[in-house]
Amino acid sequence: MAKLISPQVEFNFLLQQTKSVTPEIFAPDGHGFLNLMEGRWQEPGKPREFISPIDGTQLGWLPMLDHATALRAVTAAKKEAADWARVDLDERKRRVQDCLNQLRDNVDLVGKLLMWEIGKTYKLGFTDIDRAIEGVQWYVDNIESMLGTRKPLGLVSNIASWNYPMSVLLHAVLVQALCGNAVIAKTPTDGGFISLSLTFAIARRCGLPVTLVSGSGGELSDVLVKNDAVDCLSFVGGRYNGRNIADALSSEHKRYMLEMEGVNTYGIWNFSDWDGLSDQLKKGYDYGKQRCTAYVRFVVERRLFPQFVETYWNTIKGLKVGNPTLVDSADDKLPDLAFGPVINRAQAEDLDRLYADALKTGATPIYEGKLDDSLFLPGQDRSAYRAPRALVNLPRQSELYFKEPFGPIDSIVLVDRVEELVGEMNISNGALVGALASDDEKWAARTAKEVRAFKMGINKLRSRGDREEVFGGLGESWKGAFVGGALLVEAVTEGEKPILGNFNESTLLPEKI
Repeated sequence: MAKLISPQVEFNFLLQQTKSVTPEIFAPDGHGFLNLMEGRWQEPGKPREFISPIDGTQLGWLPMLDHATALRAVTAAKKEAADWARVDLDERKRRVQDCLNQLRDNVDLVGKLLMWEIGKTYKLGFTDIDRAIEGVQWYVDNIESMLGTRKPLGLVSNIASWNYPMSVLLHAVLVQALCGNAVIAKTPTDGGFISLSLTFAIARRCGLPVTLVSGSGGELSDVLVKNDAVDCLSFVGGRYNGRNIADALSSEHKRYMLEMEGVNTYGIWNFSDWDGLSDQLKKGYDYGKQRCTAYVRFVVERRLFPQFVETYWNTIKGLKVGNPTLVDSADDKLPDLAFGPVINRAQAEDLDRLYADALKTGATPIYEGKLDDSLFLPGQDRSAYRAPRALVNLPRQSELYFKEPFGPIDSIVLVDRVEELVGEMNISNGALVGALASDDEKWAARTAKEVRAFKMGINKLRSRGDREEVFGGLGESWKGAFVGGALLVEAVTEGEKPILGNFNESTLLPEKI
C-alpha cells in the first residue's frame, strides 16, 4: 500500500486545532501570526516565510519585529517585573500549576507541531513537551526549599536555539516566572515559533508575565542582550554568537547563563562490551545528533578498531531515516524512525560541505548511509534529509576536526597511548559532556578527571539532565551561572549565597559533575 501522511498529523488539521485552542496568536485575517508583547498578542511585524524541513511545506510567516518595536516589548516586560515580584509565592505556584495542567491537555498537539516545525519524530516531539511539563512540575513541588528568602532579579531575557523549544526554552521561562521574574523570549528563527506561540498563549492566559517576540538576531540582539531593562540573559546557541554576547556583557553588571557548543567525545580504551556500546550508539543518534550533548567524536584505542567498526556498522545501518509523518494506512502507528530531516536545506548542505572538505584533506570514509525510498512520499522534497556518515583519520587541517557538525556525521580518531586519548578528547577547549568506555572502571574514573567536559559518563552517555541534575560546561562551552536543580533557581534570583558557575572557572563544582 502506498505511503501517505496520517490525517492525524496533516499540517492543516494541526493548524486548525491550534486556531481552536489559541485563536489569539493569529492575525485577524487568520493567516499571519502575532507577537506577544505589552500583555497581548499584536504586531505582525515583517512576515518572513517559514518552510517545514519535512517536505518543504510552507507553515506560515514568522512575525519579524524591528529594533524599535522589540524595545517596546522589553520596556513593557520590565514594567511587569515589579508587580509580579510582589505576588505571593503560593499564587505564583497556583498560576504555574494552572499553566501546566492546560499544557498537559495539549501535549499531543504540541508534539505533532514540532514534527513539522523542526523535523522531530513524533516520539521525540512528545518527549520534548513532556520533559518541559514534568520538569517544571518538579520545581513547583520543591520551590520553597530552593527559593528560601531569595528575591527575583527582575526581567530575564531568553535566546535559545531551535532544537528543544519546550524542554529547554519553555522550561526555563516557566521556572524563571515561578521564581518571581518577568520573562521575555525570542522565538528561534529556524523553527518552533508556532508551538511556542501556543504554549506562551496558555501561560499568558494563566496570568504569567511572559513576552514572546520574533526577529533576527542582528535586529534584536541589542535590545534582548544589552538593554538596561534586562537583568539576566539565558542563551543557548553556537560559540560564535555566544562569544559575541560574552564580549558584549563583559562591561555589563548583569547575570548570564551562556550555553555553547563543544565537541563532545567518547573515548574507548581496554574495552569489550560491544553489545552495550551498540545500544549507546543507537540512542546517541536521537534527532540526528542535532543536540548540544550529542557525541560526534569517538577516540578509540587502535587495537580495538576492528571490533569498533563492526559494532558501529551493524548498529548504524539499522537506523531508519525518513519522513516522520508517513504511515501505511490511517490506522497505523507512525514509523519507528531514528530521526527525520535536519533543520533545513542550508544545514544539510553545510554538512555536505564539511564532509567533502574532510575527504579532500585526507580523511577516510568508513560509513555512508543511504536514504530508503520507502520512508518518503514519492517525489517529495528531501533536501533537508541526510543519512549517517562516518570518517576515520580526520586530518587536523580539516574544519570538522575541531568543529561540532550538529548533524549525522561522526569522526573516529585512533590512538595508541592514554596521553593521546586524553589529548584527542580535549580538542575543543571544553565540552558539555564526555564519556569513557573501559572494562577497568577505576581507571576510567581517574582518567575522566583529565577530560575537560562538565559531565563525564563511565560506560554510558550523559545528557543535559532534568530536575535536580546540575548542568553547565567547561572552557568555551559555557559562560556564567550553572543551572539545574537549586542552581537554576539561584541563577535567576538574588541572595547571600554566591552564584556558582564558570564566569572565571574558579567556582566549578567537580563533585556535582
